[in-house]
Amino acid sequence: MNKVSLCWTTYLLCFTLLTSCTAKSGEGQQGGQEQEVVEQPYDKYMVQYKGTEGPGLGKNIVFVASDHEYRSEETLPELAKILSKRYGFNCTVLFGLDEEGYILPGSSNLKGLSLLKNADLLFLFTRFAHFDSEELQYIDDYIHAGKPIVALRTATHAFDKITDPKWEHYNWNYKGEKKEWKDGFGEYILGETWVSHYGKNHAQSSRLIPEKGQEANPILTGVKDMWVQSGGYTAEPHGEVIARGEVLNGMSQDAAADPNKELLPVAWSREYTLEDGASGRVFTTTHGASEDILNPGFRRMLLNAALWAMEMEKDIKADNNIELVGPYQPTQFNFKGYKAKVKPADLAGWDSLIMPGEVFEKKVK
Repeated sequence: MNKVSLCWTTYLLCFTLLTSCTAKSGEGQQGGQEQEVVEQPYDKYMVQYKGTEGPGLGKNIVFVASDHEYRSEETLPELAKILSKRYGFNCTVLFGLDEEGYILPGSSNLKGLSLLKNADLLFLFTRFAHFDSEELQYIDDYIHAGKPIVALRTATHAFDKITDPKWEHYNWNYKGEKKEWKDGFGEYILGETWVSHYGKNHAQSSRLIPEKGQEANPILTGVKDMWVQSGGYTAEPHGEVIARGEVLNGMSQDAAADPNKELLPVAWSREYTLEDGASGRVFTTTHGASEDILNPGFRRMLLNAALWAMEMEKDIKADNNIELVGPYQPTQFNFKGYKAKVKPADLAGWDSLIMPGEVFEKKVK
């Protein structure tokens, strides 16, 4: 080999090595190259759905699921799938877990609320939670940033038994020195706290009737024939009533109305305002159980509310796609049982079943 050939061969070898090193060092950058996955301590608590197209592209929604009865661990991942696949949002669902890392309804062992720092919406469905103080700090930071919330069912009594003096005002029945926080997070932020059931839960379902004068409300765009299986709550919220509940004598959509029950608010919107002036949009409904979102009208109202909360009214259309994503087979909501031995990772992907596992029935003493 002559000197010219040797030099040319050496050049090609060096160029190849340089190109290879540059490509590897560029991984994780834009341009379709794979990103290095950095494991986070809260990964086991969450499942994520990444949007690829739609009006929500680039926006983040954090869902917090941990109630004892109404199967928030089923409702929220299904709504997250829809908002991600149909609308393009990046959706993260956080769950309360047991000591083995399985989803445990009502558990306060929940991590990952630091994701609220970059969230555009908090979707809350908890009951009597007492998260660690570090996690509660992220919720407090979120509302002090004036960011929006969509809250379902038991979120009116989202927190209880918080003993840290710094956060005890979040408890649903707070009566302490912070007078503006009387009756806690539910009353001060959402507009109502827990009062009582209205009608017989599990025996009387509810027909939702839009409030007169709210016909042009974007949250009701395309909404019709709302019926849910969860029973009513007593509520007189501080906010703009969007729909009222008609208590039915039965668990079917065509059941007759209970003549002894009046129409009470079941869905409302408001803008919370904190003592420091921070304010944000809120939508709350006293329904939202796993079987409730099988109803297209109710499901559409929730999806519209999410867009409204993020000030995306222009993207609310009467014909927006609200179809369920993947197989959705909700468990009958009750205190007695839930799908056990399910980890958040089991719900990953569009085609994952909600909810896998076998029904665990609590032993009745």
